[in-house]
Amino acid sequence: MGIMEPVKIAVLTSGGDAQGMNAIVRAVIRTALHEGARPFAIREGWKGAVEGGDLIREMSWGDVSTILHRGGTIIGTARSDRFREREGMRAAAKNLVSLGIDRIVSIGGDGTLTGTNELKLQWSSLLAELVELGEIDQETADRHPTLRIAGVVGSIDNDLVGTDMTVGADSALHRIIDAVDAISSTAESHRRSFVIEVMGRHCGYLALMSAIAGGCDYVFVPEMPPADGWEDDMCRVLRAGRKAGRRDSIIIVAEGATDRRGERITSERVAQALEAGLGEEARVTLLGHVQRGGPPSAYDRWMPTLLGYTATLELLRSDGEPVIIGTRRNRLVRLPLMQAVEDTRAVKTYTAEGDYRRAVESRGSSYAEMIDVFSTLSSPVPRRAPSAKRRRIAIVHVGGLAPGMNAAARTAVRFGIDHGYDMVGVQNGLPGLVDGDIIPLSWSDVDSWSGSGGAELGTRRTIPPVEDFYTMGRTLEEQEIDGLLIIGGLNGYEAAALMKEERRRFPAFRIPIMCVPASIDNNLPGSELSIGADTALNTNVEVLNRIKQSASASRRCFVAEVMGRNAGYLALMSAIASGAEQVYLAETGITLKQLETDTKVMIDAFENGRRLYLVVRNEYASEHYTTDFLARLFEAEGKELFDVRQAVIGHQQQGGNPSPFDRLLAVRLIRRAMEKLDSLLVQGRDDCAYVGMAEGQISCHPLSRMEEQWDPRTRLPYDQWWLGLKDVAYIVSNPHHSGPAEVLPIVEDA
Repeated sequence: MGIMEPVKIAVLTSGGDAQGMNAIVRAVIRTALHEGARPFAIREGWKGAVEGGDLIREMSWGDVSTILHRGGTIIGTARSDRFREREGMRAAAKNLVSLGIDRIVSIGGDGTLTGTNELKLQWSSLLAELVELGEIDQETADRHPTLRIAGVVGSIDNDLVGTDMTVGADSALHRIIDAVDAISSTAESHRRSFVIEVMGRHCGYLALMSAIAGGCDYVFVPEMPPADGWEDDMCRVLRAGRKAGRRDSIIIVAEGATDRRGERITSERVAQALEAGLGEEARVTLLGHVQRGGPPSAYDRWMPTLLGYTATLELLRSDGEPVIIGTRRNRLVRLPLMQAVEDTRAVKTYTAEGDYRRAVESRGSSYAEMIDVFSTLSSPVPRRAPSAKRRRIAIVHVGGLAPGMNAAARTAVRFGIDHGYDMVGVQNGLPGLVDGDIIPLSWSDVDSWSGSGGAELGTRRTIPPVEDFYTMGRTLEEQEIDGLLIIGGLNGYEAAALMKEERRRFPAFRIPIMCVPASIDNNLPGSELSIGADTALNTNVEVLNRIKQSASASRRCFVAEVMGRNAGYLALMSAIASGAEQVYLAETGITLKQLETDTKVMIDAFENGRRLYLVVRNEYASEHYTTDFLARLFEAEGKELFDVRQAVIGHQQQGGNPSPFDRLLAVRLIRRAMEKLDSLLVQGRDDCAYVGMAEGQISCHPLSRMEEQWDPRTRLPYDQWWLGLKDVAYIVSNPHHSGPAEVLPIVEDA
């Protein structure tokens, strides 16, 4: 019996490039190596498959060692006219089968995936032609009767129907928001209008989400062409904003936006309409390909890693039909490849036929929801008239600072005013409620808060002692507070529970109280992600990248400590997104036996040519095996082989402007919280509850059920969805990891 040849698997990127493609390539190659397969890279997309030769090259572990942080795609991308013809497709089949390749992870947009599927459909007939022409023998054809394919969508437009986020979209949104924030400051200084054109030929995701996250005034998206007379409506909205106190006006235009006659709404056309309607010159900025450039965001490093890992296992362990590995509700999903492509292309048809409702609905329920959200946030004119008795809702931050608190407070004020309430802010946390430090908040007061870091209202971890509850109650009564919105961490939830307990003694607490999760620790009940965690993760990844660059000139181990307290979310996701070789979490702890094994692995790595070894440690991973201890241990055992440095990232993780994701998460969570508060006030109820996002859905939970989801002993949620990703971190970052590759949980096939 002959020795079975290892399975060979190829990866290619085609079509437009997108940040995060390199993370997929890296994950595919390293997962294949871990599974005993031989990975190949097809360079320059399908052009490389057609031309063959050096454009199809076997890859090693080290070939992808320094690509995780890089934008674009290191294996190149190109469109191939020859591949669209039978002759070109036959040449591609010959080049692949001659190398023994019959499995492909295809990364790109709908055109790339369609071409890949077509090659699969024609595979057997192409091989038959090659045998007939004498270019391959029958034995070769028989060894590779079928082509197995798995797709991962790389597209900054986020235009694939069926997946929540395509690779590159989050990074592109970062580029846009950076520009919007920069332009906003100069626009406000000069009381000026700016028109910003962003990418999105058929999908308005980038335009709509950047308009919400950037606090903009008006937006044009392809799926919802404005009605005739949009010029007058736009000028009316902008005039109302200026009258309410706005100093600047920013309009976002998707490049594929049209009116209902199908004529393009260009940024120049919008600027001309502003000049005619408002009598002022508007400045135009076309962001262009800068949206594709630059390093990928943290999300576009860790999520593509999971997608590439899963796509590889799909090809190695399954004989099923072609699928796209995508995301849905923060979980991986299998999508039938051509069904997803056809559903995506149908959106263009709906728009062309004037069925705008169906076009928007095809993008998913959250897309339609966010269109309505933008209308509320951008309009200073409330849709509901205030009641005869003006009701007041107070906003207070409790807990450590989390980037995005300002965005959450701004959204609460805008939604509260829209529902006819008076909104007030409690300054400096709950001690401010004791001191009566409360200020009114108008529509314009919070106008610039969307993109600003910190917390304009201030925040404190302090929960006042019970003896101060009488004073707090008096403040609530004197200020005529009818509802309380707490934005913050665990201390806020615990304070709400105490207020509920003290209602018998202090009737002033008999008001509805809503808690909204905002904590970089990401350790709150009922929510898989908290406001601030994504920003902190991006900060960590940026710092860790610089650490790795500083070590490139020497043989060095770095031990980096990140925040998180009892929760290892930041540590693990930072490790995956930065390519760290080792990570220590509070949930799993550190043992002496583990350190002995890890030290041996590290020494072996340096003896075999490694120049950098990155270790990430959660701040509460061990009481005794501190960051300093680990650094000293590794240095002592490494002797002269390598040196060791330590870095405590610290409070940088709480600083900086919030990421687009945290701004959008704040909007979604606050919207649900304010809807619940409004419902309770209308019904005259005094429930206490908290909101959270689980599997992509925003839900409300009674505060009394908190311990069903949260362990008071560990101060952690019972279900931490991300803990199962630890093995992936090792498989794609450490060649010495010998454990089995576990299939990640995938929601039911769509």
